[in-house]
Amino acid sequence: MWSKRLPLKTWLIVVVVGIAAPAMSQERLDVANMPRPIDALDSVWIEELTMMEVRDAIQEGKTTALILTGGIEQNGPYLATGKHNYVLQVMGESIARELGDALIAPIVTLEPGNPERVRTPGTIYLSHETYKAVLRDMATSLKTQGFTNIFLLGDSGGNQTPMREVAETLSAAWGSDSTRITFIPEYYNYDDVQEFVETELGIHEVLEGLHDDYYISAIMMNADPTSVRMEQRIKAGKFTINGVSLAPAEKTIENGKKIIAFRTEATVAAIRKALEG
Repeated sequence: MWSKRLPLKTWLIVVVVGIAAPAMSQERLDVANMPRPIDALDSVWIEELTMMEVRDAIQEGKTTALILTGGIEQNGPYLATGKHNYVLQVMGESIARELGDALIAPIVTLEPGNPERVRTPGTIYLSHETYKAVLRDMATSLKTQGFTNIFLLGDSGGNQTPMREVAETLSAAWGSDSTRITFIPEYYNYDDVQEFVETELGIHEVLEGLHDDYYISAIMMNADPTSVRMEQRIKAGKFTINGVSLAPAEKTIENGKKIIAFRTEATVAAIRKALEG
């Protein structure tokens, strides 16, 4: 994207280079079968890996792919609109590491809805048709390159039905093909999380009517404390949610790790059960 703040001299250089580039281009090497010249990065995120690293990971048995869906929405005065996407950063990492043979596609950061009925600033929707088309194309891309098990996990309530529908549609279309696609509803287990927080962590909330919870903040702080506006809330004396203090931050982050482990265990068990079936 060109910046309006570029000085005229820079614009002229950009234009000249843009015109001259084709003349200086050369045929691109075919690296599809080229041996990887360096050690692979230890990452489970496809977008962080090179093409060769993904290729080699699949050949070495990492044939499970995770498609994670979040959203951009109103989450009260303290949480970033990308709440679900921050949660997925840490949950996806934990789940893929526990599975051992999984890589993660780029997070689908937008959720389904009616773009003409956005009610709060910051909310961005994809139409249901577009949303499902994105999921279908992502899954098909993963299938084409050699992933044999594809799992759909959604962190927002509105994502659940269309994800299930896409999994059912593609399962029927692929038939007895070597690739399976499965929707995992067990990932979206926030009722169980609430019970875990109360019984295992001893935390009892009194809801304030905000789209915000202690367990969400605890998970998000493991991704990035700024996503819950930690410094600003401490300064304003607002570092609490639903009557529960988030201080000290270290304790909340540690509780977040326990919640992440709890959700990971439930999700991985569901995935392995699906694999057995």
